Amino acid sequence: MEKDMIDFEEIFKQNERRIHYHIHRLNIQDPHKEFYQEGLVAMWRAYENYQPDKGPMATYFNYIIRNRMIDLMRKQNKEIEKTMHYAQEHRTHIDDGNYYRSQGLLYPMVQNGRDVRDAAFWQQVRDQLSDNQWKWVIFHIIEDKPLKEIAEQEGVTVEAVKSWGKGVRRKLRGAVGNDSG
Repeated sequence: MEKDMIDFEEIFKQNERRIHYHIHRLNIQDPHKEFYQEGLVAMWRAYENYQPDKGPMATYFNYIIRNRMIDLMRKQNKEIEKTMHYAQEHRTHIDDGNYYRSQGLLYPMVQNGRDVRDAAFWQQVRDQLSDNQWKWVIFHIIEDKPLKEIAEQEGVTVEAVKSWGKGVRRKLRGAVGNDSG
């Protein structure tokens, strides 16, 4: 079958399902028909460049369509990564880069206009707490250690460490209520 004898519209009608097949096979969501269009362009280019002595046209179509769709997926993923990078860069610029990490999440070092590294603030908190409650603040809040690890380190039960935390919350809620009143 020579391509000069068959025009592209006839080839398209015979092979349109190949585009849908590759979209489905690559598990692509295509609400805006970008991948369908890419497959159509790939089919046109394959039709233009096909050399009958190199092998069957169907095999060549499959190869070209699939690879063009994979290239488009890579291009879109790269754009998403770039956008995420710029968003993070912008966020860092706005917040002056002051973040600490807790369980894979980023939290700003400045909260409600107060720098959490503020020594005077932490001394004020320390003055209101017992030694064990202060250990809970240091190890669990600041250093982000799990309660079990703190319990092992201090030679107490996990329940004891939890009670230190409850005491801290109770005391600091009372202090916040007194400040705002």
